[in-house]
Amino acid sequence: MPQPDVTADARAAASASPVPAEMRAWRVTRLGEPAEALSLDVVPVPAPGPGEVLVRVASVAANFPDVLLCRGEYQVKPELPFSPGIELVGTVAAAGADVSGVAVGDRVVGSKIGVLSEYAVLPASDVWRAPDALADAEAAGLTVAYQTAWFGLHRRAALRSGEWLLVHAAAGGVGLAAVQLGAAAGARVIGVVGSEAKAAVARDAGAEVVLVRGADDLVAGVKAATGGHGADVVFDPVGGAAFEASTKCVAFEGRIIVVGFAGGRIQSLPAGHLLVKNYSVVGLHWGLYPRVRPDLIDDARAELTRLAGDGVVRPVVDRVVPFAQAPEALTALAGGSTVGRVVIQVAS
Repeated sequence: MPQPDVTADARAAASASPVPAEMRAWRVTRLGEPAEALSLDVVPVPAPGPGEVLVRVASVAANFPDVLLCRGEYQVKPELPFSPGIELVGTVAAAGADVSGVAVGDRVVGSKIGVLSEYAVLPASDVWRAPDALADAEAAGLTVAYQTAWFGLHRRAALRSGEWLLVHAAAGGVGLAAVQLGAAAGARVIGVVGSEAKAAVARDAGAEVVLVRGADDLVAGVKAATGGHGADVVFDPVGGAAFEASTKCVAFEGRIIVVGFAGGRIQSLPAGHLLVKNYSVVGLHWGLYPRVRPDLIDDARAELTRLAGDGVVRPVVDRVVPFAQAPEALTALAGGSTVGRVVIQVAS
């Protein structure tokens, strides 16, 4: 349901509400599974410096990197203790000097490690106004998954209308984003899901064909769906066996986009096979773009805002859990049973 335009009221409320001295924050105090690694602590509210904003956090979307951060397995390894959480929706409560683009009272979405708390400081360049068309639970999951999918499909794969797009983990957060954005671009989408129960979600998101991992023969299914042509673009956040199967059904001059390794195994690249079949394997690390090509980030944000306003993209929310149950939310995400996004509601 579209959000009302509450910018003026939100600014007035934010200006009238003093920022407290302390806040609650979930922090990793020792490495391990989320239930054993996380501690709910009372800590000082941080102050924004030049170019930074303080955001009163409304909701945080759980991501698989949060689980890896708890385990100490993520590529970024903050010093203990630290807060996980990498994307949020909230309201700008205060701003440091030299801030442009957003103002106190703006409802924003953004991304930075450490936002699983009642307040969070982020660079102003890392937040943007939340689309009015999305409720908080939906908007919380827009930044990471949808920009990852957008850059993977449009920047790295140069996806074209009419091409066949194969999406692994098509009922997960980033997979559903890729399905929705691929369908919006005119691609013919084949989704791979972990169970029959998840198939309907992928179809609703725009997948023309859905294959169930373990029940369907992925290679044969892709070849049958495409009339032997194969997948022009493969979006792969799983890796391992999923990647290996993709190499057997990728089209001539196809592109396999390596997004992550949620399956737990990092595959080796078959260089000889790439040569013989004439396809490309392309890596995607979305986190580099804000620093290296911020101009492209602006393009992605504008396009996602437009698509959200048109009702074309809408993050699928599996469940919303209260702030006190954040460890349970990350445990559910790690178990692979969720569909779409698990959202942690921080502010009531």
